[in-house]
Amino acid sequence: MKEYQEVRNHLLSMLEELDDRLGKITDDVKHIDKPPEQDFSEQAVEAENDEVLDALGNAARDEVEKIKQAISRIDDGSYGICLSCGQPIKKERLMALPYANLCIQCAKLNERH
Repeated sequence: MKEYQEVRNHLLSMLEELDDRLGKITDDVKHIDKPPEQDFSEQAVEAENDEVLDALGNAARDEVEKIKQAISRIDDGSYGICLSCGQPIKKERLMALPYANLCIQCAKLNERH
């Protein structure tokens, strides 16, 4: 685990940032800062904006889950090992995508299916 302590700290920072972002998205969707528009066309625009915010929130929640899983793998000593083939994940891939759980070959195969 000591080998990946810096990565773990980076993942924790990413997690904090995503939690802040999710909080702002939630506040925006709930329209905490202003009352709903009275004009029908403005309501339609707000509904579209809410859909975009919802998609961004879902993507952020998905990333949060991946980060938590990566931290768990660091803690249990399985970080950096491909979940599909069991081979080590290259350091360059982990630097680019610290929550990667598949080596590049398995990730490519997974994308095709």
